[in-house]
Amino acid sequence: MMTAIARWTLGPALPVRGVTVARGPRMLTDPAALRAAAPEVLAAGAAATTEGDCAALLVAAFGDPGLEAMRAATGLPVAGLGEAALLEAAADGAPFGIATTTPLLADALTARVTELGLSDRYTGLRLTAGAPERLSADPPLLLDRLERAVRACAERDGARTVVIGGGPLGEAAEELRARCAVRIVAPIPAACRALARLLTE
Repeated sequence: MMTAIARWTLGPALPVRGVTVARGPRMLTDPAALRAAAPEVLAAGAAATTEGDCAALLVAAFGDPGLEAMRAATGLPVAGLGEAALLEAAADGAPFGIATTTPLLADALTARVTELGLSDRYTGLRLTAGAPERLSADPPLLLDRLERAVRACAERDGARTVVIGGGPLGEAAEELRARCAVRIVAPIPAACRALARLLTE
């Protein structure tokens, strides 16, 4: 699904090859899983570059595991879902929030906002009700719960833009564009746009 969204966003001019890590947590729902994923993401990225036809890399996890290490190790343009989506949401100076399904990553995501220097525009994070694993197995329920979180960001927190915090939430993010009046930033297209800019600099 994430590869399909990336291909749709970038079009035929920039072919996309999806790569899955060989090991590691199935879902990144807490800080320990993020830490465990980082070396696996780095290894997968390094392997992807060995064929010589890789011009850029995208870390398809909202917590950006291994992002900086991959930039240092490969020397290629590398975008992460979280970094790209947050920067895009904040680019016009309007207040933005995050809607996501992973309560145990709330502090890490807020810290990421601070690291990127965006705290002055950040209205906070709203969480879906229910376990992330259960929601991911029930797309209609996931969409409903995410929509409620998005509306809370806008109506209670004053966000004018809402970032959907999770790569596997990509399809729901696209549907929410039509269902919500607030601007939605979907992380996979945001990261693709960031990569496209890097490749033309």
